[in-house]
Amino acid sequence: MNNKQTGAIGEQLASDYLHNKGYRILIQNYTSRWGELDIIAELNNKIIFVEVKTRRDTRRGMPYEGVTRSKLHHLHRTIKYYILTNKYEKRKHQLDVIGILLKPDDSVEELKHYENVGW
Repeated sequence: MNNKQTGAIGEQLASDYLHNKGYRILIQNYTSRWGELDIIAELNNKIIFVEVKTRRDTRRGMPYEGVTRSKLHHLHRTIKYYILTNKYEKRKHQLDVIGILLKPDDSVEELKHYENVGW
């Protein structure tokens, strides 16, 4: 299975997890010329941008370790663009990271949700 398929599985698992916690999923896989946002959700009138990192093993580290300083820079730029184009400047927002480690059968071995990172 390639990285794109693994990522799609992880994004769906993360979306289900957020939905079950009361988040309203607004968009999955938002793409602009500035970059991509995995999930855009809403909770308590706050816009939540979620970066999902999924891995099948830890040889290259834990999933959340894939969110580097460079990745955060690209995410912030894309988030700013989304906020401006949708006129959400007055809405509260945050960036979350969900790290998922999968078992061989594609079920969740570990899911960690890190809230309000990178601001």
